[in-house]
Amino acid sequence: MPVADYEQYCQMLDSAQQNHYAYPAANVTSEITANAALWGFAQQQSDGMIQVSTGGGEFASGQGIKDAVLGAISIAEHIHRAAERYNIFVVIHTDHCMPEKLESFFVPLVEESERRVAAGGVPLFNSHMFDGSGIEDDKDENGKHIIGSGLKKNMDLAVPLLERMSKIGQMIEVEAGVVGGEEDGAAGSDDTPSEKLYTTPEDMAYVYKRLGEVEGARYMFAATFGNVHGNYKPGVVKLQPGILRDGQARLKQEFGEKAHFDLVFHGGSGSSLDEIQETLNYGVVKMNVDTDMQYSFSRAVADHFFSNYSGVLKVDGEVGNKKLYDPRAYLKLAEAAMADRTKEACDALKSTGKTLFKA
Repeated sequence: MPVADYEQYCQMLDSAQQNHYAYPAANVTSEITANAALWGFAQQQSDGMIQVSTGGGEFASGQGIKDAVLGAISIAEHIHRAAERYNIFVVIHTDHCMPEKLESFFVPLVEESERRVAAGGVPLFNSHMFDGSGIEDDKDENGKHIIGSGLKKNMDLAVPLLERMSKIGQMIEVEAGVVGGEEDGAAGSDDTPSEKLYTTPEDMAYVYKRLGEVEGARYMFAATFGNVHGNYKPGVVKLQPGILRDGQARLKQEFGEKAHFDLVFHGGSGSSLDEIQETLNYGVVKMNVDTDMQYSFSRAVADHFFSNYSGVLKVDGEVGNKKLYDPRAYLKLAEAAMADRTKEACDALKSTGKTLFKA
């Protein structure tokens, strides 16, 4: 059963935390991209995570439907079946769900898993991300921001969701602070104030305290330390991984030596390998990989078309070459290229060869 159950998911996170590695979390939009991620994980003997955003789900349902829930369910069901053929564990997750889409995306997917568990099955998704990081602070009667009120509202929404999800063996991922840039509707923008790109130790302690209200539940936390969505040249992104170290230290100081977060790294494109691997020492167990996956997939298609121009097009009255314009010809190349990029991510995050699956 390579789609991990709850106990196996917990073991995956614990192993990554204790041994200082992380799982690539590949964003997918179709069966083909899901297959690429699975293939890449399997070749590296690495467990991994596959996730669907609201935009990815909408795309997967087809342009004539554009139903994010339907598309996400379809991809997840495919992963459950395909993953059975591989000797690794995989986790199925959803990416950035903003507060305004909770009722239209997040909750229906939780309901789908609740139905399956009630019928004696397993949850369709292992975990979901609620992204309340963009909730702004309230203002007092003088128009001044009430510091921390936005984070409180973020957690006021997250805690009941976690309580509900934990009853069926699901986890939640939350975020505080804003990842800059833009990716598939994710919070943040290129003009995000710089101070919002860094989660403070006080913020981390508050999140830990609030999520701890749900006894025994597991969760992941996406703290921000200057990371930015999108693709940037080396040196543009100014990371401060020490923020993660200091936040974890604050938890131990306030809540005891066993207190820690299972952290998530968003917006890693443009970061150096040293910066990425430094975060593994501070509790990062999951790193989202989307932009680079998209490029690897599209680059393979572009190479095919540029190299076989007269074959894929009927130019000057010619008939082209069916073997070259058959979508399978270039989509196989794209799948292989994305699988190779998944392998690179496993190596970078040191998860290669560390699957917990026992045949």
